[in-house]
Amino acid sequence: MTSTTGKLVPLPEPRRGKKAAAARARPARATAARGARADQDQDPIRVAKSKGHGKLPRIAPAGKDAGLIAYHSAKGVDDYVRRVAGATPMQMVEIERQGVLGSFIKDLSRRMAIPSSRIFTILGVPKATAEKKAAAGERVAGRGGQAAIGMVKLLGIAQEIVANSTAAAAQGFDATRWLGQWIERPQPALGGRKPADLLDTPTGLEVVARLLGSIESGAFQ
Repeated sequence: MTSTTGKLVPLPEPRRGKKAAAARARPARATAARGARADQDQDPIRVAKSKGHGKLPRIAPAGKDAGLIAYHSAKGVDDYVRRVAGATPMQMVEIERQGVLGSFIKDLSRRMAIPSSRIFTILGVPKATAEKKAAAGERVAGRGGQAAIGMVKLLGIAQEIVANSTAAAAQGFDATRWLGQWIERPQPALGGRKPADLLDTPTGLEVVARLLGSIESGAFQ
């Protein structure tokens, strides 16, 4: 445009309302959205989830199933073993944190037909401590408590072997008392060591549990 003075002046910018600005913004937003989707398509975690792969296990919200599975002497050791065998991961966390009642260890000794002094040694719990905890209704935690829980897990494995067996000898078989005898026998697979001598450490417990799980159903004796 030429002014009256003959000089060139720029044309004024046309006024744009809100609708015009929004119209210009829409293509930019669409482009950004396409870019975001493209980035997501390259995310292997997102792709795996969309295809049903790599799903993570769900853990129930706190308080839903994290209640402690308590031992009741009136119901006995076998009942406690069954309930612990069916515990959720969060319940096992609580059991392992809190340990077991001192009275449970004494009841376990009687149920497995193992002298109390011997089971205290197997679990690495001083006799005076175990007796004091049992009398006061308190829990044995730490290494001793973990070892006692490990024994409960072994009992769960033994009971499951018997429950799944079709052998005639499995009918009415006392898996709890059998385990009390088995852990005191030297095992060739353990280099001649007794399983009982390995139960005071997590690795030793794992080794014994693996050996116990490998026993065939017809091998009860």
